[in-house]
Amino acid sequence: MRVALGTSPSAPGGENEDFAAAAPGAAVLLDGAGVAGAETGCVHGVAWFSGTLGALLLGTITARPAWSLAKCLADAIRVTRALHEDTCDVRHRASPTSTVVAVRVREGRLEHLVLGDSSLLLAERGGGLVPVTDRRLDEVGARLRGRVDELPTGSPEHAAALAEYRDTLTSLRNRPGGFWIAGPDPLAAEHALTGAVPLDSLASVTLLSDGATRLVDRFGLASWEDALALLDSAGPDELIRQTRKAEDGDPYGRRWPRGKAHDDATALHWALS
Repeated sequence: MRVALGTSPSAPGGENEDFAAAAPGAAVLLDGAGVAGAETGCVHGVAWFSGTLGALLLGTITARPAWSLAKCLADAIRVTRALHEDTCDVRHRASPTSTVVAVRVREGRLEHLVLGDSSLLLAERGGGLVPVTDRRLDEVGARLRGRVDELPTGSPEHAAALAEYRDTLTSLRNRPGGFWIAGPDPLAAEHALTGAVPLDSLASVTLLSDGATRLVDRFGLASWEDALALLDSAGPDELIRQTRKAEDGDPYGRRWPRGKAHDDATALHWALS
């Protein structure tokens, strides 16, 4: 098992709200989310939430091989909630949440789970590439973020529009017609995208936070195949470096409208052959 992991906070020296880790035959990646500038009701913060949930999930999927990944996620959410519900308001509408990508080898197959807008790349030995991304958040966001994308990233007007957008988006979290993400409710795990493929059909598996997929799905500077070739040849750090270079070249979001000029970026690349 050869795993390469690269991660970078949105700002040098800043707190990284992504979490990624691997164990023999398993890996997880989470991208923590809050509402910028708003109280979350949690005294620990978003990075604590994604890190705690991620560590518990990795432990559960390795210790409970008979459980489905969705059941493992529901249990990890339940335990995380129990760890801080006595000190934090877990019912707060802006309580920390996180995307989740998880993979596990079991009985000759690679099981996978994706919840939220992080991505999974399944590279096939025959040369095919299957990206697995939960697009429900993107679909909801596209209906709401028109004014955000019209304004320069980082401007006061953009910040106000972004706050309004995020407030509306939060009201659609974990409900029909909205989108699903890991938070205080274990039921969200039932809405994850799940599947399994023969392990011997794969050359590599890659877990990516949305900050590490920007070259492809936000900037259009690379295809998924280009990103995979970069990961295979130079590793996750180079993918993130090129992403930062593109972000730095468009600091106000004129070419590529986006909520944040820079985002936490994490890639975990697991080579199987």
